[in-house]
Amino acid sequence: DTPNYYIVIDKSDFELRVYDAEGWFATYPVVFGSKDQGDKMRQGDKKTPIGNYTIILKKIHPKWGPELLLDYPGEEDKLKFKKRKAEGIIPANAKIGDGIAIHATRPEEEWTIDNFYNWTDGCISVKYTEMKDLFSYISVGTKVTIQP
Repeated sequence: DTPNYYIVIDKSDFELRVYDAEGWFATYPVVFGSKDQGDKMRQGDKKTPIGNYTIILKKIHPKWGPELLLDYPGEEDKLKFKKRKAEGIIPANAKIGDGIAIHATRPEEEWTIDNFYNWTDGCISVKYTEMKDLFSYISVGTKVTIQP
């Protein structure tokens, strides 16, 4: 039997924590897109979304290797986006964006994690060597919660 894992990403602690049926399993340091740790508002804002997601694809990206694609935007994200547009918080012509993933740094750029250097376009980045480990046991269908 393969263990049933779930992931909690804590933006304020720069941590990705993995849990299994018995509780805490592993912790990986991470970085994001923007220093602004608020919720993703629209495409291009470099913010990492807050909410509940599912891993829908495992692949090897040509630039940064192991990648776990999330099902962003979900229904909740679409509702928040529509409401923010209606309230004038974001421009009427803004797009919601997509392609949010948990992925590795480039092998030579693990320092970005050690220095809390947020470099992605809104994704969650894990050290290359540690992402290879995470990628080896996390499967499609794994639930992911991203919290502030």
